[in-house]
Parts: sequence; structure tokens; C-alpha cells
Amino acid sequence: MADPKRVPEGDGSGLKGTGKYAGLGLQFALSIIVFLKIGEWVDRRFGTEPIFLTVGVFTGAGAAFYSMYRGLMADQRKAEQEKEDQKKRDRQGPGAGMGQS
Repeated sequence: MADPKRVPEGDGSGLKGTGKYAGLGLQFALSIIVFLKIGEWVDRRFGTEPIFLTVGVFTGAGAAFYSMYRGLMADQRKAEQEKEDQKKRDRQGPGAGMGQS
């Protein structure tokens, strides 16, 4: 009988994924804030009040979306490659590559 208090062991991939995507969200927010502050500074310096602030926000959001897109696509390619490698291993059957003649 299984102990109900025992936490099932896993590979921890759920936590890794959570941390990675939380990091992407933080990067997204910081990108927008940094570009917003740069735009705000340029507006104060040249007296062009909302123009560069707006440009900064959209530039930060665009850069953040692009970075997030690249990260997610890389993760997807990696997952597809792992799935393809697993299919190849499954097709080879048990004992394949174990030095059996």
C-alpha cells in the first residue's frame, strides 16, 4: 500500500518549466519598463513629452515579444527533436546498440 504522505518522485521538469516561463514573463515586463524609462528620459531631455515614451513602450514590447517567440520556438524544436529521438529508440527495440551480435 502506498504511503499517502509520500510525495511522488518526478524528474522536476514541471518546476524547471515553471521557472523558465516565469523568467520569460519577468524579462517581458523589465523590457517594457526599461524602454519606457529611456523614452521618458529622452522626452524630458528634448521636451517632446509623450512621443519617445510611447515609442519606448512599443519598442520594449516588440523586443520582448520577439525574445519570447525565439525562446518558445527553441523549446518547441527541442521537444520535437526529443520526441523524434524517442521514436527512433522505440523502433530499434530493446537491446539495440548494446553490442549484441
